[in-house]
Amino acid sequence: MGDRRRGGPSPSPSPDAVAVLGRLEVRGWSIAAAESLTGGRVTATLVDVPGASAHVRGGIVAYATEVKASLLGVDAALLADRGPVDPDIALQMAEGVRRVLRADVGLATTGVAGPDPQGGKPVGTVHVAVATPEEVVVSTLSLTGSRDEIRTQAVHGVLELALTVV
Repeated sequence: MGDRRRGGPSPSPSPDAVAVLGRLEVRGWSIAAAESLTGGRVTATLVDVPGASAHVRGGIVAYATEVKASLLGVDAALLADRGPVDPDIALQMAEGVRRVLRADVGLATTGVAGPDPQGGKPVGTVHVAVATPEEVVVSTLSLTGSRDEIRTQAVHGVLELALTVV
């Protein structure tokens, strides 16, 4: 019998993911992701890299606002006051996933992919954050394109931010 697998060859791993994992290797660090609008794409992008299991602890898709508070420990009062699309929420998500999954580095994504604005925030507003043992950084992105394009750009954005601190 022939090979019955379907689909074509796997796409090449993201250069950003390869670079992040390479830097983690040098430091002996692990990584985890807390994702809202990216819905697991950051974690998937990391694990597309052969050997990722040496560093990737896991990911938490905290799509619902209450999951950000209950699972990641994001301040419920801050969520109520500012909503989930906020740079401080992204920071707390990154710190929370680091703590919950016992990783050295926590990544986080939160934002509005569309098609409609959310909580008064326009489509394309995205906050990405990275928490390491040494520092916590956040970046606000104003992205354009389709819902899928915004989500893909958010993945790229958080990995690029990680490269500035790991």
